[in-house]
Amino acid sequence: MRLEDKVALISGGARGMGAAEARLFSDEGAKVIFVDILDQEGLKVQAEIQEAGGEAEYLHLDVTQEENWRQVMDVVNSKYGRLNILVNNAGIVPEYSSSNALEGITEEAWNHVMDVNAKGMFLGTKLAIPLMRAAGGGSIINISSGAGITPSPETPASYAASKGAVRIFSKATAIQYAKANIRCNSVHPGLVLTPMLERAGAGGANRVARVPLGRMGTPEEIAYGVLYLASDEASFVTGSELIIDGGRTAQ
Repeated sequence: MRLEDKVALISGGARGMGAAEARLFSDEGAKVIFVDILDQEGLKVQAEIQEAGGEAEYLHLDVTQEENWRQVMDVVNSKYGRLNILVNNAGIVPEYSSSNALEGITEEAWNHVMDVNAKGMFLGTKLAIPLMRAAGGGSIINISSGAGITPSPETPASYAASKGAVRIFSKATAIQYAKANIRCNSVHPGLVLTPMLERAGAGGANRVARVPLGRMGTPEEIAYGVLYLASDEASFVTGSELIIDGGRTAQ
């Protein structure tokens, strides 16, 4: 098993890519704690993993609240005494519409996207590092987006900016904590079949047509990339960007 006996914390784990990561990590031997604000869906995923023989626990967490993060880290520390893997997966995308043209974005809407996508990642990383340092190292995987590298014309500017922040923050973290054996990388999914993407209306035919492989990705395809970065197979990989987008950003 690629993550045997490792302790992993995954944010945004109640559905979509986060749920796929929680299931896959458990299948690969990790002890998984995953968090979200969608309690009903999170508890359902927890039950599914446990019924399959995995070790997983769901906890409520609002990633924008530092005290919430501290409470979750206290649970991780009291239960396992260490943390080996953090996946900052939680994120939001505004509805793809004319109201999200740059001039139509309100200050409130801008702040909300940045709080969840960028501040949430910062808080999780900040509070995970002491537990990883105590464990002798760890792997942090921050879920960015292809939009954090090359946004499409329809991409809300707030979303692109937040995911660009994730990309650069990951590199800064990698450089600062390499001597502590803490690796940090970003993953850049393209169009992926998730409830969040469907709700945002981001998977239109014109956008899929720009993907060289001619289709949308699945949460499981992203999860396998995250698994690689979480595992010891990636022990010499830090400060890198793993793009999983069917070739869109290669154009």
